[in-house]
This record gives sequence, structure tokens and C-alpha cells, in this order.
Amino acid sequence: KSANPQWREQFDFHYFSDRKDMLDIEVWRKDNKKHEELLGTCKVDITALPIKQTNCLELPLEKHPGSLLMLIAVAPCTGVSISDLCVCPLEDPSERKQISQRYCIKNSFRDIKDVGFLQVKVLKAVDLLAADFAGKSDPFCVLELGNDSLQTHTVYKNLNPEWNKVFTFPIKDIHDVLEVTVFDEDGDKPPDFLGKVAIPLLSV
Repeated sequence: KSANPQWREQFDFHYFSDRKDMLDIEVWRKDNKKHEELLGTCKVDITALPIKQTNCLELPLEKHPGSLLMLIAVAPCTGVSISDLCVCPLEDPSERKQISQRYCIKNSFRDIKDVGFLQVKVLKAVDLLAADFAGKSDPFCVLELGNDSLQTHTVYKNLNPEWNKVFTFPIKDIHDVLEVTVFDEDGDKPPDFLGKVAIPLLSV
């Protein structure tokens, strides 16, 4: 019940250079759980923003009254990566030696927030639920750790997809839980849920 809401929430997005450069933002209002109304949209061209500084933007909503005030900082992405299985990071012996030295007891208090790395190899799924009328699915896999979210490509018309991707996350909190969710891509509609598994880091 406010025409001037303040959210003061922060979101981290991993922006890779091969993705589209536009950040799309939508503002919605809710009357109740069933009724929602779009109050306006705006776009931010990420490539036009200076890096390594916080940019304060006041964005007018397209075709609607009102504007959105936000702070956006574009910074180099450290630690997070997506690669193919054949060029798996951290497999190189010299790189592993550097990492083991970085996290040895002697250096454990150098950076309290830098807890470590988690590397996840997403190989394949088997016997997935058929979400399409043709008895197939278009599955992709989403990995979430804390505030980080990465995903595989979609394998179309397949109940036994093979992704063979390697995801590397920096760990900020050892009590985080890795959530791996499989969805069915459904065109312009929201994806269908095909299954999920949660793995506490402390169990690894």
C-alpha cells in the first residue's frame, strides 16, 4: 500500500560476455495471491556502464508513470566459471597446488569471506518426467549456492540429457546448501519443474 516503496535489497548476477547485454526490469503490484498487475518496465544497457564503480540510476518506467532508483555496480567476476568437461578448471596440478596453499591453515585468516571453492560437474540426468505432449522434455539444470545461480544449456526433446558442464563457485558460507533443480524449457512460458536435489556443503 505504497506509491513510493523502498526495497533496499541487493542481488548478484553473474554476467558473462556471451550473454545479452540488457538487464530487463519489471515492476509489479499485487492485490492478493491471485491478482497481479504490471506497473511498468525498464531496461539497462550493461555495456554502457563504467566498471569498478557504483552507478546510481534513475530509470523512468516505459509507457507508465513513475521511475525506479537503483545502484548498479559492474565488477570483474572472480571464482565463478562455466566450462566444458574437457577443459575442466582446477584439474591442472599447478593450479591445485596454488589453491591448496591459498587455503592452508597459515593463510586461513587472510580473507575471512574467502572460504573456498566448490566445483560441480553436471554430467547427465536419466529417466526424467515427460513434460511435453510428445512424451519428451526440453531439460536444463540450474545450480544455486547462496546468492549465486548458474545454469546449463537446454537439451531438446530428451528424457536422458547429457550436459557435461563444469561449474565452479566461490564459497562464502560453509553452511550454504547447493540446490540443483531440473526444469523443462517451455518457450515464453515459465519453465516446468522436473525435480530437485539439495546438498549441504557440510556433507561434501
